[in-house]
Amino acid sequence: MSAPSIAHGHCLCGAVEFEIHGPLRPVIYCHCSMCRRSTGHFFAATACARDDLHLKSEEALRWYASSPTSRRGFCGQCGSQLFWDSKDASYVSVLAGSLNTPTGLTGQEHIFVADAGDYYTIDDGLPQKAAW
Repeated sequence: MSAPSIAHGHCLCGAVEFEIHGPLRPVIYCHCSMCRRSTGHFFAATACARDDLHLKSEEALRWYASSPTSRRGFCGQCGSQLFWDSKDASYVSVLAGSLNTPTGLTGQEHIFVADAGDYYTIDDGLPQKAAW
């Protein structure tokens, strides 16, 4: 994990604001059909320890149970996707685009590339995994 010791982020309208007090994992790009459908493209997420995520303004935060073991956090006002949270993980994934810049983050890998959309290519040289 790397990047700033305190990162700030928010949704498009600003109704959900958060801080991350701790290190961030490099960005993982997920190409699974659920991530593509929920964001409109592939999912680019960093992650932090669950205890490092501090919600400053969360009244508009909504959660959608996208599977029996995970949920996705989004703003109920503007619809911005913000988080992916698994019951089995010690971390919370945070959509990289919701963080204020500069983030200091870099890409790590692509996952679920066997499920990638047919309208783009993955050619940035990062490792690619067919599934998780």
